[in-house]
This record gives sequence, C-alpha cells and structure tokens, in this order.
Amino acid sequence: MTNDLTADHRLTASDDNVHTTWDNAHDPVLSVSSGNIIEFECRDATNGLLDEDSTVDDIRTLAETNTGHPLTGPVEINDAQPGDTLAVDLLDFNHEGIGFSYFYPGEEEWGLLPEEFPEPGLHIWDLEGDIGHFVEGIEIPLHPFSGNLGVAPAEDGAHSTTPPRRVGGNLDVKHLTAGATLYLPIEVEGGLFSIGDCHAAQGDGEVCVTGVEAPMTVTARLRLEPDRDVDQPEFETTGPFSAFGPNNPAYGTTGISDDLMDATKKATRHMIDHLHEQHGLTRTDAYLLCSAIVDLKINEVVDRPNWVVSAYLPEQIFPD
Repeated sequence: MTNDLTADHRLTASDDNVHTTWDNAHDPVLSVSSGNIIEFECRDATNGLLDEDSTVDDIRTLAETNTGHPLTGPVEINDAQPGDTLAVDLLDFNHEGIGFSYFYPGEEEWGLLPEEFPEPGLHIWDLEGDIGHFVEGIEIPLHPFSGNLGVAPAEDGAHSTTPPRRVGGNLDVKHLTAGATLYLPIEVEGGLFSIGDCHAAQGDGEVCVTGVEAPMTVTARLRLEPDRDVDQPEFETTGPFSAFGPNNPAYGTTGISDDLMDATKKATRHMIDHLHEQHGLTRTDAYLLCSAIVDLKINEVVDRPNWVVSAYLPEQIFPD
C-alpha cells in the first residue's frame, strides 16, 4: 500500500449516488480498477433530516420517516468475481463540525433499554477538530469511522441496511478508523461496494442505537486480494482500543446474569445510574453519553451459570 492520498475518483452524496437498501440490482455509479482510491462524500445516518436547530420533537418525525441508512455507491470493482476478497483500506475521515446522538421513543423498541426511556432523546454535538463537546463541560475524543460499509449480497431483492451481514453492512466496529483495512467476501460480479453511517465517536455497543452520527468525507482504497479467503468480515487495525489510549483511568460497572443480553443491560443500567448520581447528568444525557463513549466488554463466558459484562467509562472526559 502507498501513503499517497490523492484520490483517483470522487463521489458526491447527490441523490444519484445514494441508496438506502442493499440490493445487487443497484446500478453502479462508478467503476474502478483494483487499487484505486475514492473519496466518498457521506450523508449522516438521518439522511440530512437533523441540523443544528433540531429539537427532540424531530426525533419522533425521524422515527416515522426513516427509510434506512443513506449509503454512497455502489462502486463496481473491475474483474471482481464471487469468491474473491475485497480489501478496503480506510485512509482518511473528515467530519463537517456537527454530529447527532439520539434515541427513539421507547415504543419504537430500538436501542438496548427502550423500556426505560419512553421519551426520545437528542444531543447535537459541536465537533471541533478531534474533540466533541457534550453537556456540563464534558469533552470526548473523536475517532471517526464508518459504521455501515460492505458489498452487495447475492440474495436478490432489497435488504434493510440495519442488520450486519456476511458481506458487511452495519458492522459498527469503532476500530475501523483511518489506517484500518477491512476484508469482505464478494458474492456478486463487480462486488458493488457502498459506504455510509459515519460516526465521529462511539462506545462499543452503541447502546442507545446511535453513536455521534456525522456527515463526513471518507477516503478509501479498494483492492482485490485473490489469494485471501474470508467467510465473514475480518479486519486489521491499530485502534485506538480505548478512547484515551493505555494507562488512563476508567470507572467500570458490571452486569452479571445467566443471559448475556440481560448482563449487558444491567452493566449499562448501572453506568447510567453512576453518571446520574455521581456526575449529575440527567438519565437521558447519561444514556446518550454511554452510547458515545462507554465501552462494553465481555469479561467471561465460561463460569456457568452466570456471565459477566462490564461497561467502561473513561474518566478523562470530565472537566477538572
């Protein structure tokens, strides 16, 4: 690979270049050779329905009108055949200074704890360089990545952009930052790669259903790797694996249960309690912050009948 970021092609986020379903019938908007670099202009996950003047009432409208993640593409890779592997070298991410964290009304049953949050929530982030500004002087580091990227599935028809799948899609792997490489199994001729749903930051788990959703430009190199065989997405990354790097303090809460999802809910619920009781955040803001910066980790799955999930909060986000 080369460090030269000069793009061979650029795709704007015009209507002609954006789709909201995975479908191998989508006509490619660009054909490239293996090794070409493309700049992808990506809309935010709301498809531009939120802006700096939006209010929590707009989240109800969003829940009613949301048709899927807007994805820029698809890009056809010349000579790509089913059974090949596509390497996606993620080279650069540039946000536009604004981001959105939100959750839907509980009746929509999205997110980890909809039963505890009947009303929607919203925070509009001021993104300044590599810092995102929250309430009460809280600042979080930004590590931009694309949450939804992949190639077209072999199964015909229109497929939702919400679930991840064998060929990629809504992976929400926050470590797919600049410098990472994602490997994808190709199922259709040309591959048909698309990308979107960019996040300026996200905690592992994305518990309220959004990270810091942001419009962004992504620079990526698309390469065919005929000698590599992957069954599902694989990747190489240097992280960062925690928000502030190694040797920085964190506060942890645990969830212990004989069901992993229940343990995950308990760990998150206890972290919301901690942020509310010890840091004075409203429970709505605590839930939003958990989705943006708190990392969920499976600590053990071998000591039956109970498993342990923990939530890790970096303490450096709080003002002195």
